[in-house]
Parts: sequence; C-alpha cells; structure tokens
Amino acid sequence: MVNRGYVPDNKNLKKSSGTPNLFFDSRDNVFFERDPNNIAYEVTSTQLPAMVGGAFVDLYLTKGHIREPHWHPNAWELDVVVSGEALISIVDPDTKKLHHYVAKPGQVVFIPMAWWHWIRPVSQELHLHLFFNNDQFETAEGSDMLRLTPPEVFQLSYGVDAEKIADSLAPINESVVIGPPGSHKKNHAPHYPDRNEPTYMERPHRKGEGITININDKPIDY
Repeated sequence: MVNRGYVPDNKNLKKSSGTPNLFFDSRDNVFFERDPNNIAYEVTSTQLPAMVGGAFVDLYLTKGHIREPHWHPNAWELDVVVSGEALISIVDPDTKKLHHYVAKPGQVVFIPMAWWHWIRPVSQELHLHLFFNNDQFETAEGSDMLRLTPPEVFQLSYGVDAEKIADSLAPINESVVIGPPGSHKKNHAPHYPDRNEPTYMERPHRKGEGITININDKPIDY
C-alpha cells in the first residue's frame, strides 16, 4: 500500500534522474466546472509527481453559488482569499458548534482534517487558493451522502418521513460540488447572507432553547 500524505523530506527526488518537472499550469486540470465563472482547478502529485505531501485547488465562485458541504477524510485544508470576500462555515465535531468565518483578501481559514465545511461568496465574485497536506487528498461530498443514503434510513434514524425525504432529494442525481445545479431555478435560489447580516444555525430549535452562532469566533446568542 502506498503511503500518501505529508513527508518531511525530498527523498523521492533522485539525483540520477535529473531535475523533475517543477512547472504546471493549473488551468490545464479542471477539478470541477459548474460554468466558466464557477470553476475549480486542481494540482496534485498526479500533475507534479515531485510534489509529495501537498496539493492545491484554485477556486472561483460567484454570488448565489456555493462550494457544497463536504469534508476531506485524509487532509486538512487552508483557504486563502485572493480576491472578493468569503463566508466559510465549519462544524466542530468535538464541541458540536457551527462556526462562520468572514474572510477578505490575505486572510486565511484553516479546516482540520475530516471537518464538515462549505464556502459561500459574500461579494459578487470570489477567488480562493486552497492548500491541502496530502498530494492525493480525498473529498466526501454532501450531495453524495444525501443521494446514496436510502430514504428509509433517514426515517429510521431521525423519525422523518421517508417519502417526503425521497421527494425532496430526488433532484440530486449526481455530485453537486459547486451548487446550485444548472437546472436549479434562479427564483428558487436560497438566500445568501451579506457580510454584516447575522447567519443562522441551520437547524430548527425548540421553544426556549437558545442558539449560539460563532462568527469569526465571536459568539452571538439568540
């Protein structure tokens, strides 16, 4: 089994082989494209074999789109805002809290390995550089979890109606990655909060139960 991931040296580079290829145009490898303005390019050790222990994604989004909820089972992620303004949301599995980070150019957000997260543009256009500490990082997409889980499992687990769940999830027939899908009607698009607008805990709450939202690590109680 090949051991993929971070290594603290360059032992994979051999003098006898000469200088390895150290250049690649990320635009030659599209990771995912929703449209020309919502697209992600990827560079891994597949493109640069000498780049053991790290990978890179160049991500472009426009307002009204989203890098769908997902996690990386074998890598942490560092998001660097190049231009525009991003709202990056992360669920802490240890504290069971949802955190929102508003990041501008030059600011970074770190996402630990296997933590559930998603990215939304606050500005009309957003450009991000994403770095990973695994040259063959893996991604588990939320859309795949939803569409591949039988509706009766949701009913058995959470007491929800299997038929309603099946009907609601029927439009998800492939990996979304960058949403919404092209067939999604614009007038049904969800509302994306502006920079100064409080964001929300994405779950219903019981009467009398308080909600705490963390925005840039500043708790706001409702």
